Order: sequence, then structure tokens, then C-alpha cells
Amino acid sequence: MFETKTKTEKFKMLLRIVFPILVTQVAMYLVTFFDIYMTARYNTEDLAGVSIGSSFWMPVYIGLAGILMSITPIVAQLMGAARREEVKDAVQQGIYLAIILAVLIFTFFFFGADSLLGLMDLEAAVESVAGEYIFAMSLGLVPLFIYNVLRYYIDALGATRVSMFISLLSAPINVFFNYLLIFGNFGFPELGGAGAGYASAITYWVVLFIAGWIVHTRKPFKSFGIFSGWAKLSLARVKEISRIGVPIGISIFAETSIFSAVTLMMSTYGTITIAAHQIAINFTSLLYMLPLSISMGATILVGFEVGAKRFHDARQYSWISVLSAVAFSFVSAFTLYFLRHDIAALYSSDPAVINLAVQFLVFAALFQLSDAIQAPVQGALRGYKDVNITFIMALISYWVIGLPSGYLLATFTGFEAFGYWIGLIAGLTAGAVTLSFRLNKIQKKIAAY
Repeated sequence: MFETKTKTEKFKMLLRIVFPILVTQVAMYLVTFFDIYMTARYNTEDLAGVSIGSSFWMPVYIGLAGILMSITPIVAQLMGAARREEVKDAVQQGIYLAIILAVLIFTFFFFGADSLLGLMDLEAAVESVAGEYIFAMSLGLVPLFIYNVLRYYIDALGATRVSMFISLLSAPINVFFNYLLIFGNFGFPELGGAGAGYASAITYWVVLFIAGWIVHTRKPFKSFGIFSGWAKLSLARVKEISRIGVPIGISIFAETSIFSAVTLMMSTYGTITIAAHQIAINFTSLLYMLPLSISMGATILVGFEVGAKRFHDARQYSWISVLSAVAFSFVSAFTLYFLRHDIAALYSSDPAVINLAVQFLVFAALFQLSDAIQAPVQGALRGYKDVNITFIMALISYWVIGLPSGYLLATFTGFEAFGYWIGLIAGLTAGAVTLSFRLNKIQKKIAAY
């Protein structure tokens, strides 16, 4: 990365940083995407089971993995301030924290998943698939978390194309093992939805080894010596990472878990509704990869400029990121609305599932603008290391406004299952508005110094 002078140069730098991140995000997301897609082609019961399983898995994993995202602003600001000698220790302590978090989540799922699933009114076959899927995915927690630390370190150096290259390998690896383990091809056991979980776990281990080899042997990463001269676990350093990372993780958890909560609450509507809802969420999440990537790019660029004390440049990067995401939101909304029949048919041949998914996709189109605003605004705030107020705003927007309003509409009006989607729109809109005000306030406060 280097200092930019004009808005045009900044936009080009943003594209340079964001495009590889986008490819990386899509490639990593495709692991889950193909789990859902290929299981949908297996049968509806396994699709529902994987949907329920991923609804437990994703918010817990993403929320705690979000803690590790603090590596990006920490390393970016260290590099901007020309303190590269401190980078190795930050990354090593991040790896220690990754292992601790992975073990905690594995323990939670190993002992608690069956009890949680037992509280739901699920068909026996669906509950069985969900439990097996969660266990299988948990076997990939350690490599997935360590890879996230390495990836955030790589991205913070501006080498986002390297992360892109690594992640591009994940989708074909995952599809290959899905093909073997879901459908039982080439003599492998036919595991259905559980096979998708095992395929993902194998993929995460392979991706970690590739990333580790690159960080250890290739420039510019080799010069930092990340895997040499390991320091002892430092509670002070872990505390610093956690101080920034925990609010980030809670913010991400608050957003992702509301989608999972809606999926779980929809279990009362039956297998068809769960499957149709999951189709809409799955494709919408794929489109969300662009505003999410812009958000991560904003964290890197804003953090770099803040570290160098170029606050005016940091402000410009913030709003260029938001405007770029908003422009894309109109494209994604039109795609969801006008191609909704084709999108639903990609996932299922069941007419009942397709018909319901088409209706959910209309609501998905409506919250694209709010999603496109709140994501890069949060990313910019992370670049400023302003994370505490942000997570409180996220909690209120999604859990005080979004989910309760969705429940009321679903329970006491004729909207039924669609009421939850209206609640999602309300929560995301509240988040976009309040976070934008927060970013503007932080920038004015810094400019006053």
C-alpha cells in the first residue's frame, strides 16, 4: 500500500484491495454455498437438516472468528506507523487465541449440540442430519481459525491477491469431497448432509497447510518470521487483540445470528418453509460478499491512513467505500427481483419449495441497500478501532428492533413466515442509519484535534 493524493487514486486503490478480497470471500463462502446447493440436490430432508445445522454453526463460528478480525486493523496500523517489528508477535498471539477459541467452540458443540436440537420440534431425520453436520464441521475448527489469522495478516499487508489465490483453491476441493461424501461416489460412503460437513472440514485443513507454506516461504511474509522464535502466550497481547476483537465478534454475531434465529424460529412452519427460506438466505449471502469485501477493504485502508495520521484520507476512503457498496446494491436488488424464479430453480426441483423461495427472494431484494450501507460503515469504524459503541448499536438494531418486530408480524398478522423477513429489513435499516451517524461523529471528533 502507498499514500494516495486524489479521490480517483483512492478509488483505484480500493478496487485493488477489494477485488482480491471479494474473490477470497466468495471462494470461502462457496464452501457453505455448495454444502447447501449439493445437499438440496440430494433431498429436501437433508437440506433442512444442513440448514438447521448451519444455523447453529455459522453465527457461533463467525462471531468468535470475528474476534480474530482485530488482527487486520492492528497490523495495518502498525505498518502505517512503520512499526513492523511488532507484527510477528501480534500474529503469533492471534494464532494462540485462535486455537483457544476453536477448542472452546468444539467443546460446546460436542457436548451441547444434541441438547439444543432436542429443544426444537424437528422431524427425526432432519434432527439427525443437523447433529451429524455440526459435528463434522467442528472437526475443521482449528485449521479454519488459524487460517483466518493468517489471512487477516496477509490482507493487512495489502497482499490481498495472495489470500485470493489460496481461497480460490477451496471451492473445487470442497465440491470434490462433497461429490464423494454426499452422494457416495467412487466407493465412498453415502453420507448425505453429514458428508457436506466432513467435506468442509477436510477443505479447511488443506487450505491451512497451503496458507502456512506461503507465509513461511514467500515474500514479503517470510521476512516477518511468523513461524520462528515463538513467543510465550502473552495475556496482555491477547487482551489487546480481544479488546478490539470481542466487540467486532459480537457485532458480527448479532448480525449473522439474527438470520440463524429466524431460520430456527421458522422450524415451526415445516420442512418446505425451512428449505425455501434457506435458499433465499443462501443466495442473498452470496451477494453480500461484495459489501462485506468492501467493508474489509475499508478496515485495511482506513487503518493504514489512521496509523500514518492522515485523517482526511481515512475519511475519504470511508465514504468512497460506502458509495461503492450502495451502487452495487441496486444491481443485486434487481438481480434478486427479476431473476428470482431462475435462482430458486437452481436449488430445487420441488415446485412447493420453488414457489415459496421466490416469495422470500422478493423480501431479500428489499434489504440490499441497508446491507450495503451498514457493512462498509462498520468496516471503516474498525479501521478507526472504534468498536465498542458499534456492537451496542448492532445489538439494538438486530435484536431489539429486528427480531422482535419480525416475531410480532409473523405471530399476530397474516404475514406469517414473511413477517420475519420484514423484521430483518427493519433491523438492517436501523443499523445502517445509526452506524452512519456514528462514523460521521468519530470523523468529526478526530478532525477537531
